[in-house]
Amino acid sequence: MGENVQQDEIPDFDGGLDRKKKPSRLSDIVRSMDSSQDTTIGDLANSLGERAFGALLFIFAVPNAIPMPPGTSAILGLPLVILTWQVLMGRQVLWLPEVVRKRRISKEMLHSFVTKVTPIMARLERVLKPRLGFIVASDVAERMIGLVAFPLALILFLPIPFGNIPPAAAIACLALGLAERDGLAVIVGYVLSAASVVILAAVSSALYAGVVAFFQALFGV
Repeated sequence: MGENVQQDEIPDFDGGLDRKKKPSRLSDIVRSMDSSQDTTIGDLANSLGERAFGALLFIFAVPNAIPMPPGTSAILGLPLVILTWQVLMGRQVLWLPEVVRKRRISKEMLHSFVTKVTPIMARLERVLKPRLGFIVASDVAERMIGLVAFPLALILFLPIPFGNIPPAAAIACLALGLAERDGLAVIVGYVLSAASVVILAAVSSALYAGVVAFFQALFGV
């Protein structure tokens, strides 16, 4: 199914990624990733063509919430913005522009991701389960997830010092809820989203105050 998705065209429903279909466990998806060689974002998306939309959101978000090789956010940030926008718009199929599909992911980055994420997923899957469906299992609920996740993805994409971890953790949690149809995970994701905004606002205010104080001391204003 995923192999039929066109790179620069909006695909038909039958040729894209069905978000309504129940996915495999995310740990199975992570373990199945081939980290023995470099890959591209397009190849990764194709290999997950019949999996849940939330699985891709998780795979692109969680590396920014844990220690990973430098450059991770630069590679995965733009696809995350595109994905969250499509969730917000209520799209039923995945579309990525060719320039994004051709971005390479090194085998070192993949290996680091699989090694670090698999144990985390094993613990999370002990508590993740379908529940509170009204929070996640409707078109309106999914659009709400996109409404919250999209601005967080924009923040994550920006070069804000130490600004990646809070929004990435929030998006990853929302993605888990979307993939596993777990409304409780989505609620936790909303809480983390609010906390991310507060933290980033505090950091931004502190940086601004520091810059102002620096120039005041420099010029004696």
